[in-house]
Amino acid sequence: MTATDPWHRALADILSRSHRLPPDELPAAVDAALRPLGVTATIYLVDAEQRDLRPLPGSGRLAAELLSIDTSLAGRAFTNVEVHAGQGPPPRLWVPIVNGTHRLGLLEVFPPADADLADRALRDGSRLISGIIGHLVSSKSDYGDVLHRTRRSRPMGVSAELLWQLLPPLTFATPEAAVSALLEPCYEVGGDAFDYAVHGGTLALAILDGVGHGLPAVLTTSVALAALRAARRAGSDLPGLVRAVDATIAAQWQDARFVTGILAEFDTGTGLLRYVNAGHPPPVLLRRGRAVRTLEGGRRPPLGLPHGGFEIAQLRLEPGDRLLLHTDGVTEARNAAGEMFGLPRLADLAERHIGSGLPAAETLRRLSHAVTQHEGGLHEDDATLMLVEWSADASANSEP
Repeated sequence: MTATDPWHRALADILSRSHRLPPDELPAAVDAALRPLGVTATIYLVDAEQRDLRPLPGSGRLAAELLSIDTSLAGRAFTNVEVHAGQGPPPRLWVPIVNGTHRLGLLEVFPPADADLADRALRDGSRLISGIIGHLVSSKSDYGDVLHRTRRSRPMGVSAELLWQLLPPLTFATPEAAVSALLEPCYEVGGDAFDYAVHGGTLALAILDGVGHGLPAVLTTSVALAALRAARRAGSDLPGLVRAVDATIAAQWQDARFVTGILAEFDTGTGLLRYVNAGHPPPVLLRRGRAVRTLEGGRRPPLGLPHGGFEIAQLRLEPGDRLLLHTDGVTEARNAAGEMFGLPRLADLAERHIGSGLPAAETLRRLSHAVTQHEGGLHEDDATLMLVEWSADASANSEP
C-alpha cells in the first residue's frame, strides 16, 4: 500500500476523528471513514465470559446478532486470530480486533459486491482498520460505559467491577514470550487476581488469591496488588516485593487476613525463572507439549502472615517451555457428584490444547470453560489461570 492508498486515507480519517471521539460514536466514525471505499463494517466485542461476540450498538447492520465463538465461522477467526472469508450472502471478511495481542473482538467487513475476498489489499486494509479499532476500544473504554455494557450479558457485581478495573489486559506478548490469563466467574469474583509487567527483558508475574469471598476478599487482594505494583515501580527486587506485600497487609488488618500467591520474575533472554510460593498451588511446567513437573520450591506461609523468612527458588527453563499457574478454584472445582476437577485433568487438557497449536489466550479460554462445565456452570470459588510461553513461535501465534 502507498500513502495515497484509500485504506490509508480511511485510517488517517479515523485517527483524525479519534481525539475528541466519545466511545459511543466509534461505530459512526468507522462508517464515515469506510464510506468512500464502498465498504461497511460491524464491530463485535467478545463478552466477559468469552463465549459470544456481541455487536457494538450503532455498528454496521441493524439486524446484527450475537455470534457464538464455539459454533461459528466468526468464532474460528477469533479463536485462531486469523482473517476468515465468508461467502455470504453477502460476502464478508471476519478480521480479529486486538490491542497488541489482547483479543477484543471481530470486525465484520462487507466489501463492494464485485470485490475479491482473497485480494491482498482488501485484507491488509481491513487489518489496518481493525488495528486502529482495537487501540480505540482500549483507550476509549475509560471515557464511557457503552463498550463495557456491550461486553456484558448481565449486571456485574460490585466486587467484580472493582477487580476488573485493576487487572492488566488478558494477553500480552513480546518477540520472545507470551503471557495470558483468565478469571472466572467474571461477574461475581472473589479474591483472585493476576498481574504481569515487562521491563528490560524481565517478565514479572503474579497470581494472587485473597482469603474469603466477595468484596472483603477483593479488598484484601486489591491492597496486595497495589503494594506489589508500588514496590515494583519503585525498583524493588523480588524479595522486596514479597516483603512489601507482607508489610502492607499486616499493617492494614489485624484479623490474620492473608493472600496466597506466586510472585516470580522470568528472564526472557536466559530462561532463568525465580519465584516465591506463598501458600499457593504450585505451577505446572510443560515441556515439548507435555506436563513434566510441578514447581515445588520457594515455599513460605501466605502473604500477610508471620513467617521465619523465605528463600527464592530458581529454575532454568528451556526454549519452548510453558508455565501454567492456577488458583485452587481450578483444581478443587467439584461437579454434582463431588468429584474434583483435579491437577491431572488440568494437565491433560493443557497438553491437548497446546498440542493443537492454539494461541495462549485460546488455550486458557478452553481450559476455563472446561472447569465451568465440570461445575455445571456454578462456581463455588474463583478459578484463575495464567499461561506463560517462552517461544518466539508461540508469541507470533498471538498476533493477527
